[in-house]
Amino acid sequence: MAVHRKRFRVEDIAGGEMPILDVTEEATPMHSEIMAELRAIRAQMAKGTAPLSGSAAMAAIDASTAHELSEARTMLETYRAQIEQCEKLKVELDLIHDAIDRTKREIATLHGKSFDGGEMAKVNGELGAVVGGTEQATQQILEAAESIDQAASAMSKVQSADQQKRLADDIQERVISIFEACNFQDLTGQRISKVMTTMKFIEQHINAMMEIWGGVDAIKAHVPAPVDSRSEDEKLLNGPKLAGDVGHASQDDIDALFD
Repeated sequence: MAVHRKRFRVEDIAGGEMPILDVTEEATPMHSEIMAELRAIRAQMAKGTAPLSGSAAMAAIDASTAHELSEARTMLETYRAQIEQCEKLKVELDLIHDAIDRTKREIATLHGKSFDGGEMAKVNGELGAVVGGTEQATQQILEAAESIDQAASAMSKVQSADQQKRLADDIQERVISIFEACNFQDLTGQRISKVMTTMKFIEQHINAMMEIWGGVDAIKAHVPAPVDSRSEDEKLLNGPKLAGDVGHASQDDIDALFD
């Protein structure tokens, strides 16, 4: 707005003029504009939203960037830890897969060479032959022993040399039949040897499967508690005694009962 210069009295006197009482004062801003600016400043101060300076704005940007970088690092560490756990889990799963695959091979070997119908039928046939051969040989030996006993009793009663010779020949023939019957032991040994070979084959592969899953100590933890389901009569059948077995009465103990 235009500002009118005030003339001083000295200038009027020097010019030969009298001072004029009506002077024009400097114009001031309007009251309403000043009040509007004051209200605007008060509103900004109340809201606390005064505009930031350049340095404050840069500081705010740096703080926000640092916070985002910290969050990114934390997320990266989390992902790295999860990846390590996944790698460990993959190693464990590979070990389990390998153990299962090896166990399958052992079971397949057992099924193909031991548990199939032909092999198990052969084992059962060998054991049946052992039982049958033992029974037949025992019967033959008992019959021969009985004939020998009868011939010996008759020999003591006859006086004729011819009869004694016939009885002696009969006894000798029965003794030979006993020797022949004892040949069952050789056949029985061969058959039992075949069965034992099959049992050892099965045992080796079962032990291999146990080793795959941690050995005997690891398997013991899963063994159920023993339950004796035998009848009262079956519980009394604990023989025949093997060498080294304990808890069996010896012949000396039995003889001592009658002393």
